[in-house]
Amino acid sequence: MKDILAQNSYMTEAIRDAVDGITHGHGGPFGCVIVKDGKIVGRGHNRVLSNHDSTAHGEIDAIRDAERNLKTHDLSGCELYTTGEPCPMCLYAILWANIDKVYYGCTIQDNSEIGFRDEKFDSLAGGREAFSEFLHCIDREACLELFRFYKKLDHRIY
Repeated sequence: MKDILAQNSYMTEAIRDAVDGITHGHGGPFGCVIVKDGKIVGRGHNRVLSNHDSTAHGEIDAIRDAERNLKTHDLSGCELYTTGEPCPMCLYAILWANIDKVYYGCTIQDNSEIGFRDEKFDSLAGGREAFSEFLHCIDREACLELFRFYKKLDHRIY
C-alpha cells in the first residue's frame, strides 16, 4: 500500500501506525502519536484483537508509551494526534493524562460507518459539546482514505 499523507506531519505518523496495526491484524484503523515540544514522545495503534483487550485502543497505547518514555503519568504540555475521534473511554483517559489538545481525523460518525459503535457510548456520556475547545478535526480526508483501505481488508468487526 502507498503511504497516505496528511497535511499535518504528525497525523501522517498516526496514519502510518494505524496501517501497521491493521496490516498485522492487531485491530481497527486507529493510530495515534503524542507530541511534546515538537517531538513525538509516544505512539500507538489499536491492539484490541492482538492483545485480546477491549481497552487496547490506539490512544491508550500511545498514552502508555509516552508515559513510559517520559517517566511520568502527567502529559501536560502534550498534544495528541489520532486517526479517529476518540471514543469516550479514550477521551477520558486523555483528560486524566492532562494532555492539552487533541487533533483527530475521522469523526465518531465516520467510525460508525466502518462498524464501530463509539456513537452509542458517546450518547451515554452526554455527547461532545463540552469539548469543542479541546477536540479539533484535521486531515479528515487523509484519514477517510485510511478507513477506505481498512474497509477493503478482510477484518473482524468487534
